[in-house]
Amino acid sequence: MQDSKMDRRAFLGVMAGAAATVAVSGLAGCAGEAAPGNSNAAGNATNAANTNTAANANTTNAAASHSKLEHETTSSSAPAVYMTTAITPAGLQAAYDALGFTPTGKVAVKVSTGEGTNSNYLRASLVGDFVKGLSGTIVECNTAYGGNRNTTEKHLKTAADHGFTAFAEVDIMDADGSMSLPVTGGKHLTEDLVGAHFSNYDSWVSLAHFKGHAMGGFGGAVKNCSIGIASSEGKALIHNGGTYGSLNWGADQDAFLESMAEASKAVADQLGDRIVYVNVMNRISVDCDCDGNPAEPTMADVGILASTDPVAVDQACVDLVYAADDGAAVVQRIESRNGLLTLQHAAEIGLGSREYRLVSLDA
Repeated sequence: MQDSKMDRRAFLGVMAGAAATVAVSGLAGCAGEAAPGNSNAAGNATNAANTNTAANANTTNAAASHSKLEHETTSSSAPAVYMTTAITPAGLQAAYDALGFTPTGKVAVKVSTGEGTNSNYLRASLVGDFVKGLSGTIVECNTAYGGNRNTTEKHLKTAADHGFTAFAEVDIMDADGSMSLPVTGGKHLTEDLVGAHFSNYDSWVSLAHFKGHAMGGFGGAVKNCSIGIASSEGKALIHNGGTYGSLNWGADQDAFLESMAEASKAVADQLGDRIVYVNVMNRISVDCDCDGNPAEPTMADVGILASTDPVAVDQACVDLVYAADDGAAVVQRIESRNGLLTLQHAAEIGLGSREYRLVSLDA
């Protein structure tokens, strides 16, 4: 696919003066460009030093201190979302262990390898021991836009530069093209185009960095298993709201958001109980890990959440952002992109539940 950075930049210029319902000024971030209005000179130095260790994690014990979150329930029929405020290798392991998941066969760990040095991707120092303990393979797919990860060669170099190849094999799943997964109950998609190596794996862990996103409003488990697992052409199909062809940055926003839910459901339907979901709420910028120059976070780190339900774990993360005293910037990003529509549509089509039981793992 051709590099579309210039097309996107031109599109942003047109949209900058428009009174659009959905703000799109941050689209450039997904190509590793600074979003308009962001001043990140100081933030870049902080990001480069980010190791995601306990020393770096200014955590807020949200699980212990909150009143009931918006979608939290005590109903035993609701899926459990386990949470720890310890953003450490031990905390990550504890959140995963709480799920009681026993992977079999070849294990895929879907985690973003990050765009550029200053991206807020989950650092190897946090996730390395966890992935090694699973004997897991880190799986990714190439991007549909210009940057450090739009070819397999560049993507593997980025993974190596960011330390991932030091502890695990990295598989760019669409290096050999795409395979199709059926979408049932979708408004926009009839198929989800994922990396051709998808079928090589028996068990899956979605390991997502929860943060804002320039187009989706936020990114978590649903995005990680839709855009993240989609091949380059599959990413364009989702972004285009079900229209085949080159990526169109001016496609309908709501169709894109709902297509993410539909693609994630295709993955979940294919895997059944062979996948679990872990979200890490640290370095919660308004910008995603596909942004090489993200805005510096303005809210404190929160914790690590895990569930067998991707909608529940994402909704819990969103609710924690809305409940946080310092979450206004991320809330604004979510609402300006109509980001909650992804979770609404995901629940409507049966991907998961927006209601959940929040179970604290902290003493």
